[in-house]
Amino acid sequence: MDHITFHHDTVLSDVHMLQPNASHLMTRLNSVGQPVFLTKFRILSDGEKQDNSDPGKEAEPSDEPREGVDKDTQVTSSQGTDEEEDGAGNVKPFLDVDGDLDIKHRPRNNPNEGGGRDLVCPVILKHSDSVLEEEDETSDDEGIIKIEHTMATTLEDVGKQVWLGAFLLADFILSKPHMFRGATVLELGAGTGLTSIVMATVAKMLYCTDVGEDLLSMCRKNVTLNQHIIEPAGGEVRVRQLDWLQYDLCTDADMEFRWTEEEVADLYDKTKIIIAADVCYDDDLTDGLFRTLYRLCSNFRQTCTIFISLEKRMNFTLRHMDVSCDAYNHFSHCLSQLEEQVDGRCSFTVEQLPSDFAQFLLYERIEQLELWKVTATPLPVDAHAVKSAPTPKDTEQNSS
Repeated sequence: MDHITFHHDTVLSDVHMLQPNASHLMTRLNSVGQPVFLTKFRILSDGEKQDNSDPGKEAEPSDEPREGVDKDTQVTSSQGTDEEEDGAGNVKPFLDVDGDLDIKHRPRNNPNEGGGRDLVCPVILKHSDSVLEEEDETSDDEGIIKIEHTMATTLEDVGKQVWLGAFLLADFILSKPHMFRGATVLELGAGTGLTSIVMATVAKMLYCTDVGEDLLSMCRKNVTLNQHIIEPAGGEVRVRQLDWLQYDLCTDADMEFRWTEEEVADLYDKTKIIIAADVCYDDDLTDGLFRTLYRLCSNFRQTCTIFISLEKRMNFTLRHMDVSCDAYNHFSHCLSQLEEQVDGRCSFTVEQLPSDFAQFLLYERIEQLELWKVTATPLPVDAHAVKSAPTPKDTEQNSS
């Protein structure tokens, strides 16, 4: 395999798109023949983390490129040879003859080789397992999260990639550790498990869930790779299957990622937090997510707080002949439905949280990234009032 091949139905995360010239370390092929890559993400120290509390505050200039950005393509803002000052001493941007902003780029090291972007070339390992284990033991893993993932998958396998929503939610967890310390937490649609791994550094028990044995195996491998940051914190991560289209948790003894009866009881008795990162990109899956949230929270013994991060994705559609956010609009509709539920079992409140908390991971925190908080509060049971509770989807069908 010399190059990564992109097809018409390929989906590629921005996390990988922003590393166009990086060499990606391919470690193996998974059970369905997809190349699996290993990427290391570093948690920034207190002195390195980026402060997003002041939207107008710009980062200090640096000669070093950001992680995943080609140094040759960085904008040179420090030279300012084509900028001029107005009478008040303010720097005026340089405009071309049409009035457009003219941004100067540094010259490439190989200007004679054409202007095309370099191909993404994976590095296929030739080392034996013993050599890799020796390298892992000698490397400094402090503050490093190791994630195995795929790249350029079809829509059905996007859970095997790393997405910006997981970074946003991970930053929130690292910024507010007191909110999660010692808690029992459930992640829905965990994918590669990055957010669960970060949560396990503060929470006591983490149920990391998704669907599909191949994806869950990758997730479990990532949990194993990151025991160096999980174990010192005293957290525990259990990878389990949770299908949003199934009513019951799978306890089938023949299933590899099944739940035990003790775990099911623990989940309903002790869960205080539910998290989900970048899982609302398909209307059917979004419906399944909200049905699952409603079903779980209606049976929890205590108040549960849900944090959902997502990216508001703009798409041009022939249906509207304009740019729209259909998946996001459907998500917003489901949030409203959930908040309007009145059945005597559970009440829900919804609020959007500001994204101005500190940034502990290196990525571009775009304005389309959002974080939502849903609080589910059990209501006193009235034996005469309780009846078969509708799901948010059922309510929508009845109203129509």
